[in-house]
Amino acid sequence: MENPKLLITKFLNKGDVLVFLVDLIHFQYNIGHSNIVAIATLSSQNPGVVAIANAVLGSKTSHLHPSTCLSERKNKMASYALVLAILALASSQAFAGDPSPLQDFCVADNTSNVFVNGFVCKDPKLVKAEDFFYKGLDIPGDTSNPLGSKVTPVTVAQLAGLNTLGISLVRIDFAPNGLNPPHTHPRATEILTVLEGTLYVGFVASNSDAGNKLFTKVLNKGDVFVFPVGLIHFQFNIGHTNVVAIAALSSQNPGVITIANAVFGSKPPISDYVLAKAFQVDEKVIDYLQSRFWIYNN
Repeated sequence: MENPKLLITKFLNKGDVLVFLVDLIHFQYNIGHSNIVAIATLSSQNPGVVAIANAVLGSKTSHLHPSTCLSERKNKMASYALVLAILALASSQAFAGDPSPLQDFCVADNTSNVFVNGFVCKDPKLVKAEDFFYKGLDIPGDTSNPLGSKVTPVTVAQLAGLNTLGISLVRIDFAPNGLNPPHTHPRATEILTVLEGTLYVGFVASNSDAGNKLFTKVLNKGDVFVFPVGLIHFQFNIGHTNVVAIAALSSQNPGVITIANAVFGSKPPISDYVLAKAFQVDEKVIDYLQSRFWIYNN
């Protein structure tokens, strides 16, 4: 990823216009001494809102704490055919995310200097079977990091043949107590299948009068769970053994926004006053969080 956690800011005056890209975390702050009125147009009849502080720290659920969920664990067996059927289902639904292809394939030409929404097509006469092939997803990811998890992506960046096909997948490895921290995929719905072990997973709905509802579930081998596009979600290994999961995503380039990294580790940093007011804490707490080294697991 180029320029991870890049913060783009601008001072706006009367008559100025700025675009906020779909699903990216953004804010507005009045730095003047008078009231401000602004008009915003959004590209949806029901765009939804996820206020980060509210969703992460104020979600509401009646579910048990993850440490108590192991008592509900059931032994479930998943056949190889089931996993393949799940991935096939994800593939059949994936075209809703990205624009539909206008030809059989459009293998990404990674040597082109032309910038388009996606990638320029490679000359079909030069396309080979290797352009649709990726090797190595059987190799466990290195979970020896503070999060105890590792995401191995297979997006258009790793598999050029995915260009314009509207689908990708990832392998996620978890050590015991490993966490794939709260994050979003701004361009994709995710459907996750547990191949080995037990995961506690969940996602948080967008803002409503009732607050940000948290949906959680304990998943065992062969279980499947869907994370809707753009919503904050997580996975946590509550077992005593390693976990392996495969997730299909409805975009060739789903993107990832890790909430803690984006909010407290952006470059340059978001004003500590802005974050202190948003999270309703002392600025010293924000300064401490911004001084931390925020890691990625992908």
